[in-house]
This record gives sequence, C-alpha cells and structure tokens, in this order.
Amino acid sequence: QVQLVESGGGLVQAGGSLRLSCLASRRTFSPYVVGWFRQAPGPGKVREFVAAIDRTGNYTIYLDSVKGRFTASRDNALNTVYLQMNSLKPEDTAVYYCAAGSLLLRRYAGDYPYWGQGTQVTVSS
Repeated sequence: QVQLVESGGGLVQAGGSLRLSCLASRRTFSPYVVGWFRQAPGPGKVREFVAAIDRTGNYTIYLDSVKGRFTASRDNALNTVYLQMNSLKPEDTAVYYCAAGSLLLRRYAGDYPYWGQGTQVTVSS
C-alpha cells in the first residue's frame, strides 16, 4: 500500500505562490497517476479535482480555474510529486490532498485508492 504525505501548505497573500509536495513512502508510486484535489471550508463543499500527472510526468490535466497558474510535476527518483501554485487567489483556500493509484489521468476522486492527510492552504485577500 502506498502512503502519501503532503507538505508545503501555509498562509500566503493573494498573488503569492506556494509549492506543495507529496511524498510516497512504503512503496513507490512511479507506476501511478497522481492527482491533486482540494476541499474548501464550509458546509456542502465537496472534494474538487485540481490536477493530475501521469507516471512519466509528460502529461497533465488541470481544473479550468487553475490552468496557467498551477503546475504539477514529479520526480520519481525522489518518490515525490509537486504542485506549484502561482498567482494564488482567496478562492484557492482549501485543504489540498494528493492521491495515487489510478493508471489513467482521471478527474474523479473515486479512481484514486490512496490518499494523503492533506495540507492547509490559506490565501488572504
């Protein structure tokens, strides 16, 4: 089983940047697509797809509202996937999760069996 640990979250002003990291332990996640999801605070908020990167790192897909601002990358030698987030907006405030286990680039959370615990990102206006 793959265990995932996110890091890099924090408090940043609007327009700022953060880089999230997702480290896999116990097993490599190099065979898998890795996805990033987020869940904003408040009742009724669902976990939302943000980005996904294929096992080679050559193909990525993104939520429309983050295209051009967020970039997913991976270093399989370090068992780490990154999400570079630039030009952050208050509406990006959420707990961000990485997930793994899909063999194809998917936007549906149910396609990813392995999840980290999440890291909080707060963007102030």
